[in-house]
Amino acid sequence: MSAEKITRMANQIAQFMESKPHAEGVAMLASHINDFWDPRMRRELFALLDAGGAGFRPLVLEAAAAIRRPAAEAAA
Repeated sequence: MSAEKITRMANQIAQFMESKPHAEGVAMLASHINDFWDPRMRRELFALLDAGGAGFRPLVLEAAAAIRRPAAEAAA
């Protein structure tokens, strides 16, 4: 999945969650990504966040601490 698509998807979820009280929005964003994004998608998300997180809404950056970081992929 492209970096642009991962960023867009995370930001769309964050934009919706911004209508909630702040702490609830952060928790719900992390919960949604943990529940519905497969490890490959979360791995790509963390690669972007580790590279500086450019383009992500602030709520995504804040929720990152509560998102499960998948194990590194084994070499093929």
